[in-house]
Amino acid sequence: MKESEVQTQNDVFNGVRELIKAKLVETGTASLAVAVAKNGKILWEEGFGWADRENMVPADEHTMYSLASVSKPITATGLMVLKERGLLDLDHPINDYLGESKLKAWVGSSDEATVRRVANHTAGLPLHFHFFFEDEPHRPPPRDETIRRYGNIVSIPGERFEYSNLGYGILDYVISLLSGKSYPDFMREEVFLPLGMTHTSVHIGPRLEKYEAVRYGPDGLPIPSVLRDTPGAGAVYSSAHDLVRFGLFHLKAHIPDQKAIISDETIDEMQQPTVDLEKKGQLIGQGKGQGYGMGWFIEENQMGYRSIYHAGGSPGVSTKLTLIPSEKLTVVVLTSTAGLERLFEQEILSTLLPEYAKNRARFEAEQKKEKEKPRESTIVFKPTPELIGEWSGSVHTYKEEIILNLWFKENGDIHAQLGDQLKTLLNDVGLLTSRAQDGFIRGRMMGNIGTEDANRYPYYLHVELKPRGQVLNGMIISRPLPGQRRGSGLSYCAELKKQETGEA
Repeated sequence: MKESEVQTQNDVFNGVRELIKAKLVETGTASLAVAVAKNGKILWEEGFGWADRENMVPADEHTMYSLASVSKPITATGLMVLKERGLLDLDHPINDYLGESKLKAWVGSSDEATVRRVANHTAGLPLHFHFFFEDEPHRPPPRDETIRRYGNIVSIPGERFEYSNLGYGILDYVISLLSGKSYPDFMREEVFLPLGMTHTSVHIGPRLEKYEAVRYGPDGLPIPSVLRDTPGAGAVYSSAHDLVRFGLFHLKAHIPDQKAIISDETIDEMQQPTVDLEKKGQLIGQGKGQGYGMGWFIEENQMGYRSIYHAGGSPGVSTKLTLIPSEKLTVVVLTSTAGLERLFEQEILSTLLPEYAKNRARFEAEQKKEKEKPRESTIVFKPTPELIGEWSGSVHTYKEEIILNLWFKENGDIHAQLGDQLKTLLNDVGLLTSRAQDGFIRGRMMGNIGTEDANRYPYYLHVELKPRGQVLNGMIISRPLPGQRRGSGLSYCAELKKQETGEA
């Protein structure tokens, strides 16, 4: 697009542009890139700040940011390419398409962990993120080894929505096994190039190094590039220009230089919620009618509009891609810090959609009033009579089984002991994820889970267990301590049984 045409079309964004410049200075954010398309045409694309402060490289619309979890709808698109070719059935068990290592069900049946459920985060897989920084000697293990260590079904498939990077790491592995190509090669040849996404790759591809946006931490210092053991969940890099083109394809805009890699019917299927987050009491965003399809979050009423979106965040990057199908509108915000991506997505939508702006103003006023209401300072966990007493069992790691004991007290305290370690108190019980009303008991404790993976960095243990009669089962997760620049979230299956009086 010629410079004069761009200037004419994006004058409407001058207010947003000035706000971006001010916020970059206010927050110390290194860089940000945006792109907006409507009715099949790009209205605005621009970069702000320094993609590389140290070398004074300015950001622009072709700067490549790590997309983090915005990789998921891209991976799902690759998966649907194979589905249209008849190479997989979304409703067959994912184990049918895996190699040497298979998912193991500690509760429910692995046959119910279908490809579709893996893609919509209801297969019973746990939370998982495992980072490997380029300045350290550790590297991701082979995928079969990751599945052997962490491919545990810890809740009944279909029972709950549990956002799992591990699931999308498994999907990218399925893509490579079925296509006979590596995941990066398949995505480049079958998704990126056919859609004209020349500044997009899994990790930073050859000859694209100069386009990479440096990651920066809250202290303003560069963060080394990172690998992960689940590339399909968050290893795609892309530019604002390329990502808005990806959004246009999923709005069925049919740009002349893009190949129809999947049909319109398949695009519609990806955007239909196959899990209802509102019914499950597990709201993620702020809109009404929330669901998750194939790689997309769906909100039926986000400030008056149906929106299809995904956000992403990892050390040194935050991203968001939003589609408003009724308005044929795509918005991309990529930034090297947390929080600004949502603000500028809202500012852009408010600029283009008067109804959105009106609903947003009303919503923010209601939120302000809600915050001003007096609140109880603490919420006390109250165990049911069935919970009170001693529970004993094990945490299953890839290395060993560790004894775990919990004592539920009538006053709401929960005492815990892992192996022969010191007895401790389970803190913040039930308060860590207050929006999730799925029957799981949650809390945090200190302890040593004993695996080499977890022990690379300091961590605490997040406990998430569900009562099922005389059994408690779920997961124990190693999580980075607050303030840590590095760490992983690794889940281990736990199962405990209620002990009768006097039972060892």
